[in-house]
Amino acid sequence: MRVLILEDDPWIADLLKQIVLSLCPSAKVDCQSRVVDALAAWKRQPAQLVISDWHLPDGNGIQLLEAVRQRSQDIPLVMVTARADRDSVLAIRPLNISAFISKPFQVPKVVASLQPLLANAQIIAGEIDTAGDFLQQLASLTDDALELPLRESLYQRLRDVPQPFDNLQQLGDLWQNDPAVHARLIAAANSGNYNSAGQPCVTLNEALQRLGQATAVNLVQGLALRPQAVLSDPGLQRQGDAHFVHALRLRQRIAELARSSRVDPAPLHSAALLQRMGELALLDQAQRWRSTGRELDEQTLDTALQRHSSQLANRLKAHWRLPIALRELIGACYALPPGNTRRDTVVMRLASAELLGAEAPEIDRLRRLAGLARTGAR
Repeated sequence: MRVLILEDDPWIADLLKQIVLSLCPSAKVDCQSRVVDALAAWKRQPAQLVISDWHLPDGNGIQLLEAVRQRSQDIPLVMVTARADRDSVLAIRPLNISAFISKPFQVPKVVASLQPLLANAQIIAGEIDTAGDFLQQLASLTDDALELPLRESLYQRLRDVPQPFDNLQQLGDLWQNDPAVHARLIAAANSGNYNSAGQPCVTLNEALQRLGQATAVNLVQGLALRPQAVLSDPGLQRQGDAHFVHALRLRQRIAELARSSRVDPAPLHSAALLQRMGELALLDQAQRWRSTGRELDEQTLDTALQRHSSQLANRLKAHWRLPIALRELIGACYALPPGNTRRDTVVMRLASAELLGAEAPEIDRLRRLAGLARTGAR
């Protein structure tokens, strides 16, 4: 089946998309941010379910719903709105709206609203294409198809009955070790929808403060709704766990060095978790590939990791509009820019070099740049 979503906030649109796919993995979901584009998409190919925000930058979502009703009285319509007054509901009563989703919304309530509509709609599952080449698939991926897998422990907690949170600090404590959560919330906090002042956001706590509890919880629960949210394949899971463990070890060493160097560790912690984003994004694609029954041998996977990890990481940094300061910290894990004098990037490089077993002269040089005693003097 085909689902058309009209929502100008790309993060909310993606969340609605993930909810639809969690309930109907075979659905083809088309997200549009402008009324005119949604109307054009509807005319090109009608959908079996339409979800529309009420107010859009270029007009009113009711225009789309009216166009649908001119063609069919049976297609389920869902209105997303912050307006819940009686007059507004009565004004669109002739459209026979199937469900209203009130903003700010809670994911479980949205799932409960959409589930019967998707169950009753005509679902035509497409044939799985078992042909093709994984390396070619990687080269043809669009940026919005790239994601990071959740850690299994957090995924299970998100899939369980949601627990109430008293404050943002509790969320930060729960999510602080997950790269996918850091990436999603920092990217959202730096987007135009949540960053009207243009101030860069580089840490999880900054992102939580900017997004607020309700939005942050919705975005993270959306990650858990993806059909392939974790690395369930044993081989891929082992590789993913190795990258997760490396990130946590890097964070721990950064905390120790930052205290001695008088550097704020929080931005470096974010960079540590995102250092292996390219590898994790590639493993996520490998999980999707194998989940459809297609073969992917270890040699091809190793080749893909060598050829494409760095490229995927760079694409994600640009697509998520990560701040330059955060990109530089991530890059410092591999090398320092010529003439670098920033202590935070030196600390980042030093921690990474120590974990990777760099030669003693290089470690001593980096410690001097960080204002620390030489290795032998510790």
